[in-house]
Amino acid sequence: MFKLFILLFTFTTLLFSANPKAYATLGNKIYDNVDNIKKLTTIGDYYLYVDEINSYLLKVNAAKQLGFSLDENSAPKVRKKYLLTLRKLSKDNDYYTRMAQTSLETSIENGDSLLFSKIINSGLIDTKVNKKRILDYYFTHANDINSSGVIQSYLDQDEALKRKHDAMQRKRLSKKMREEQKIKRLREQDKARQTALEKRLDRAVQKKKREIRKEQKEELLKSI
Repeated sequence: MFKLFILLFTFTTLLFSANPKAYATLGNKIYDNVDNIKKLTTIGDYYLYVDEINSYLLKVNAAKQLGFSLDENSAPKVRKKYLLTLRKLSKDNDYYTRMAQTSLETSIENGDSLLFSKIINSGLIDTKVNKKRILDYYFTHANDINSSGVIQSYLDQDEALKRKHDAMQRKRLSKKMREEQKIKRLREQDKARQTALEKRLDRAVQKKKREIRKEQKEELLKSI
């Protein structure tokens, strides 16, 4: 059983560590993008497409196995079948890539920072073409977005952007500290008011008790 597991693990690793050589120009685009498309299944907005995407992943896996089985002696019929399969999968690949781009547009339009962050880091977005839009959105919604991933790569490559980011972070931290100090002052003021109120109530209660005792004493003296 252990040897079988090792064999299967080795085969799987080999299967996804390289791509078939036949029709590589077409196949590489599909195989190199399959992990990115798989990431869509972890995004809540794509829950209706999970089964469809998983079915696509299985088809890519089967196509890759077929591609590895080909060599110069393979029958033309088999090679044609593989080529037609790649063409179909290529259309599906382009479909998911366009879908991701649409999600980017939607996230920016709706201010959906969670979707925005996941989509730009999915590997399905052309980060060079969309760089300005991504950075514009980030600097507008920086409080809602972690800069790790694509955005951090922009910052690492551009010193001016890094300075802008650092200045924004300092400003945000300063604002946060001011807000925390304000909250602390308000809490201290509330506590002081509460303490003062409790003292006033206590004095009023003690005064009332003294008045009652005085009245009781006067009534007692009258009855003697």
